[in-house]
Amino acid sequence: MQPSSSRRSGATTVRALVAPSRAKLGYSAFWDAVGSSFPSLKGAASTAYYFECERGLFEEFFPALRGGLILKTDLWNEAKSTEILCWAASRGARPVGIDIALPVARQATATLAAYQPVIAVSDVRSLPFPAGMFDCVYSMGTIEHFPDYARAVDEIFRVLRPGGVAIIGVPNKLDPFLRPLLVAILQRLTLYAFGPEKSFTHGALRRIVEAAGFHVTAQTGLLLLPGWLRMLDLWCHTRCPRLAWASACLVRPFAWLYRRVPPLRRHGYLIACVGRKPPVW
Repeated sequence: MQPSSSRRSGATTVRALVAPSRAKLGYSAFWDAVGSSFPSLKGAASTAYYFECERGLFEEFFPALRGGLILKTDLWNEAKSTEILCWAASRGARPVGIDIALPVARQATATLAAYQPVIAVSDVRSLPFPAGMFDCVYSMGTIEHFPDYARAVDEIFRVLRPGGVAIIGVPNKLDPFLRPLLVAILQRLTLYAFGPEKSFTHGALRRIVEAAGFHVTAQTGLLLLPGWLRMLDLWCHTRCPRLAWASACLVRPFAWLYRRVPPLRRHGYLIACVGRKPPVW
């Protein structure tokens, strides 16, 4: 995909993205299948908690959204979950998103339709945008699905303008509720829907982000919650709605702790690194 863009008064205007035919590689076929069959998680108590965490990240680290061009490196949450890019667009951001799965991209396009998004079917390891295009990049739960995750971070750095900010999030290897172990067991039993997934420590993630050229300004986390409880809440929401109230009651104390005890956020089952691209590059 090649974008057509122009700069006027320092702003980048995206005119169009034209999608050529793409090879049906194994990983894209896998994600197409997941995107087609996976139910919506919107409305679940743990999804509302996840949205609260994401909104907090945006408010703290992307405070000047109005008029800014923001890229999201996958559109799963717009298609299935928190709709955080819709929230950013409602605050005046100009939304751009990519996803490797065509069904997910289509669902996200429908969700974002009121905000005139630019959506591309693409791989985060080879972004179809020129260097220095975006004011902000948000990548949460994306790069851990590829063995060459460092290449994805390099691409995020490339497309960010000098002085721009990226939030890059991945699963927490040191999750106190042992989510990586749970995922490994489910993968061994072929019961985990999202394919291979790598987890990281805060230190490992920071080193990857700094190696790409970023200046790290903050590290935090989100979703302080046992992985099994997130799965239970989503199961109740999608399969047994009459029990959703019970799982919601279990989620609430963790959401309260996340709000009231900020140091605990670093121990969420997702961790996030905030990086700024040097102003002169």
